[in-house]
Amino acid sequence: KKRFFCSPPPPPSQVIMTSKTKFDSEGFDLDATATSETSNGGVGVIYEIGGGVSKEPSAESRSFEASEEKKDESPISEAERLKELGNNEFRSGNHLDAYDHYTEAINVCPYGEGFGPTGMELLKMREEFDEQERERLIEVNRKQAELRRTRQSAASRPKRDEFEAEDDDDKNAGPATFSPPRHLYGPKLAVYYANRAATLLHLGRYGEAIDDCDVSLMLNPTYVKALLRRCTAYERTENTEDALKDAKKAVELEPGNSVARKNVTRLQKLEDERLEKLKEETMGKLKDLGNSILGNFGLSLDNFNAVQDPNTGGYSISFNQNPQKK
Repeated sequence: KKRFFCSPPPPPSQVIMTSKTKFDSEGFDLDATATSETSNGGVGVIYEIGGGVSKEPSAESRSFEASEEKKDESPISEAERLKELGNNEFRSGNHLDAYDHYTEAINVCPYGEGFGPTGMELLKMREEFDEQERERLIEVNRKQAELRRTRQSAASRPKRDEFEAEDDDDKNAGPATFSPPRHLYGPKLAVYYANRAATLLHLGRYGEAIDDCDVSLMLNPTYVKALLRRCTAYERTENTEDALKDAKKAVELEPGNSVARKNVTRLQKLEDERLEKLKEETMGKLKDLGNSILGNFGLSLDNFNAVQDPNTGGYSISFNQNPQKK
């Protein structure tokens, strides 16, 4: 059936039909419903080809229906729709467009009282916590050094137990870990941030990718995809130490994850090579320092031989007066 909107009809006795009467959609203004609502107490009349007549829902009725539909929608529904748009763009290789959609998904999520903090707020909270923790540890170290000096200079021993008790309290107060406040939609938000991190990896913005993965893991600490994406970002910034930690954590959470296991094997080799190189560089610098000091006495480290004991692992050092004649 075709449906047309117009003003209410005149009483049946006043309707005059002629051979020139024409009914088609081109002759009706579909915007006239607003006028019909006004002139007919808020209710428009719909004429149907074939003789049917029905009433258009009033503005109040439409408003009520819309409000009922909104009640059925989750506060995260729009964010989920934007995430899917981002996923489609990402699959098509449009990483900038995907980034924009993921950012919109993050921004439309509800925040504040009853929901939780934003990603930027979480990063700021962690930064402030880390700063306070550094200051606390500096103070703990200062107190421990002061107690050691006091203990060494004490003429008698009666207060030693008291000093040790205070010292033990400081030792027990080790480095604390930041515990972020929860977000009502934390697991969903974690996905949006981790997905945006994936686009940032493709765009070469590794620092931002690490931040997004940090937020994702604060929202969902067991989210393996965020761990693996941060692992990749760390590796591309030549931070193999933290990359290896993330890979190991991913294997711990998902022992059957083949990608994580391969990352551990590969990164462990890179990290071992890095440490060996660092060890050689450190030993070289120490040797240069030792030679500079011994040179004042006409000696060098070549005058000393260090032999490791295979049983104890310790070293015995012997002096060689003429290393060149050895």
